[in-house]
Amino acid sequence: MSELPPDTTERPAPTVTGWLRIDEAVGAAAMAVICLISFANVVVRYATNISFAFTEEFSVFLLVVMTMTGTSLAFATDNHIRITFALTRFGPKVRWILEAIALASTTLVFSLVVFYGATFAYDQWAFDETSAGLGYPTWIYSVWLPVLGCVVLLRALQAGIRKLRRRP
Repeated sequence: MSELPPDTTERPAPTVTGWLRIDEAVGAAAMAVICLISFANVVVRYATNISFAFTEEFSVFLLVVMTMTGTSLAFATDNHIRITFALTRFGPKVRWILEAIALASTTLVFSLVVFYGATFAYDQWAFDETSAGLGYPTWIYSVWLPVLGCVVLLRALQAGIRKLRRRP
């Protein structure tokens, strides 16, 4: 069996400093609250046979926050998913082109997430939609999708521009 060529993509060790600490803290806090809510729900359900069904609203909202902040952090530290199988088999020039395509694709996708997320949140606000469990306005949950989408877009563009400046 032949051995794969070594990864030569010049990836520096990921570091989390400055503003990235906020992304990390928000993601960790969201995960902690999800764990607490789920644990409390299980304990109360077994102890009293009553369910905290309304907590699902918070859990879904926090899952979106955790996912988006994790995505932002992954782009900023250059740990996002990429097809290294292709990257390791080509020279620096082709890798640079593939990174440019990845940046363009990421920019397009998250621009669409921001646009349609903002449109969705606005519609919920305009039509005074309320959640089924707690009766809260649903835009309170939805508005964070375009906001955090902007953060992901910013982090992806920062990382992409940093990579593209290193010409092959």
